[in-house]
Amino acid sequence: MPEHEPYRLGVLVSGSGTNLQVIIDRIEAGEISAEIVCVISNKAGAYALTRAQAHGIPVIVHENINFSDRQSYDAETVSILRSYKVDLVILAGFMRILTDVMVNAFPHAIMNIHPALLPSFPGLHAQQQALDYGVRYSGCTVHFVDSGTDTGPIILQSVVPVEQNDTEETLSTRIQRAEHKTFIEAIRLFVDGKIQVKGRKVLIAS
Repeated sequence: MPEHEPYRLGVLVSGSGTNLQVIIDRIEAGEISAEIVCVISNKAGAYALTRAQAHGIPVIVHENINFSDRQSYDAETVSILRSYKVDLVILAGFMRILTDVMVNAFPHAIMNIHPALLPSFPGLHAQQQALDYGVRYSGCTVHFVDSGTDTGPIILQSVVPVEQNDTEETLSTRIQRAEHKTFIEAIRLFVDGKIQVKGRKVLIAS
């Protein structure tokens, strides 16, 4: 691995934090040269906060009800992340669309995972969208975030076959297993300095 201080990750969450837990576990196992320096949630009751606290990670409840618009909320989020000197922002089930205020503050340094093979089925309920459309394959996509909805440059994708008797729940479960591996690999590539973005294309060094 390159000789540098561990990359400082800031993780934004809204829910249970299963992807957060996998990232924590892989960092603690020494598989990623990074540390999570803060976990921010827009939901006070998010179980992801409990996961972070169990590992001694600072948590911040940052609810949007106190802000008049998305831009002012994002501006405060940027201030929090910068106070922790964050290098890479990870969206791990963060259920808010980011504005240019956030995206411009961390260009090509905000990473999200989506439970579909983008650009197909962006937005909510991607697994059910895939089932309703009748696709034979779905999966997950790790991408850099721009100000659109799941429209940023694609880093990695993993394919998950759709079975004939799948429900949204069963397909989601299998996609989530793929998410855990794919998200970790994308973060590892970033902190190892192997990612370069040219326009819409993400180039990965061997």
